[in-house]
Amino acid sequence: METDEHWDGFAGEGPRSRPLDVRWIHGSPSAKHNTDPDIQVHRYDEHTFILRQNMAINYEAPFLFLLFGRARAVLIDTGATASAEFFPLRRTVDELVAHWLARHPRDGYHLLVLHTHPHGDHIAGDDQFSDRAATTVVGADLATAWAYFGFDEDSDAVTEVDLGGRVLECLATPGHHEAAVTFYDRWTGFLLTGDTVYPGRLYIQDWAAFARTIDRLIDFSDRRPVTHVLGCHIEMTRQPGVDYPIRTTYQPDEPPLQMTTRHLHDIRAAITEMGDHPVRRAFRDFVLCPNA
Repeated sequence: METDEHWDGFAGEGPRSRPLDVRWIHGSPSAKHNTDPDIQVHRYDEHTFILRQNMAINYEAPFLFLLFGRARAVLIDTGATASAEFFPLRRTVDELVAHWLARHPRDGYHLLVLHTHPHGDHIAGDDQFSDRAATTVVGADLATAWAYFGFDEDSDAVTEVDLGGRVLECLATPGHHEAAVTFYDRWTGFLLTGDTVYPGRLYIQDWAAFARTIDRLIDFSDRRPVTHVLGCHIEMTRQPGVDYPIRTTYQPDEPPLQMTTRHLHDIRAAITEMGDHPVRRAFRDFVLCPNA
């Protein structure tokens, strides 16, 4: 395991693509037989963790992302449950931060909490961090988030959040929600798309804005090495075009979370095919749900 003595400070020629062959917790046939942890923690690399909430706690079972830089860490989204008793997100994050700091000691380490958008299954755990020292929780609402990222002055800007040698590029990506944000992590090559792109039902609030966002993500990704496109849910089955019913709490036949930039082009083709009169329609790896 690497230590600060051998840590290159996130230098390098580009992101290294690592496999994501993970068996995510996917619920149980009955609550009585649920033995999954409240939060599954997957260590992608020394400085990158992917978390999934247990379906037994909330059927949304969102994914969250904890990324470490030299000066601070960022937690992207806080899950679907407010109660720390039933969803111990703060405790889980504190343990991961403590273990990381034990390997990379430093003073004054900060935690930043950001969001992909302000729907309840992505912000419910915010209050668990309200009294945490050295922590900044940025609200997910349009006015607060846009002011923080600078999108209130230029919604087409690509802004940066520097964690200390590790930089996230941030884009305004409305369509699913007017305040949606996509994050690109230069260290891993992750494109973190929230509820805009994932293997499931893509609920679209604004069809025209969604189309522009997909175009923007394609153009953005053409200019950067993207290793994985990671949204915040899995709702599809492994059978092409078939999703699990809404509020399902047992999904034993899930496909992988990770998608690729090819899926962005597939979504763009689906948008073009549907034209100006979109309706709910299933495609191989996703379902478009306009006017949601």
